[in-house]
Amino acid sequence: MSAPQKINEIKLELPESRAEGNYSNFTVISHSAAEFVLDFARIMPGTAKAIVQTRVIMTPIHAKTLLFTLQENLAKFEHKFGEIKLPEQEAQVPFGFPSPEKNLPN
Repeated sequence: MSAPQKINEIKLELPESRAEGNYSNFTVISHSAAEFVLDFARIMPGTAKAIVQTRVIMTPIHAKTLLFTLQENLAKFEHKFGEIKLPEQEAQVPFGFPSPEKNLPN
């Protein structure tokens, strides 16, 4: 019996209808024991409604692989272009949109 062949290269096909992509400035992540659900949404200033542009469902193993791959790519980006600075929590000028926790009633 021969050993399974190792995959050296995966050809990635990007249909023209999806090449433009979807812009997202708001992400919601939820999970169960079997899967992670990532909702990439777009919210406009002054509105209380975020519209989901793309939903990605993946296994926990793939979610962890995504985490490591994103960390690796962020490190490469910062090495090339400099540190990505996050806004301070108590910044005087509002940045982005408040997190859902800040909108919960007391």
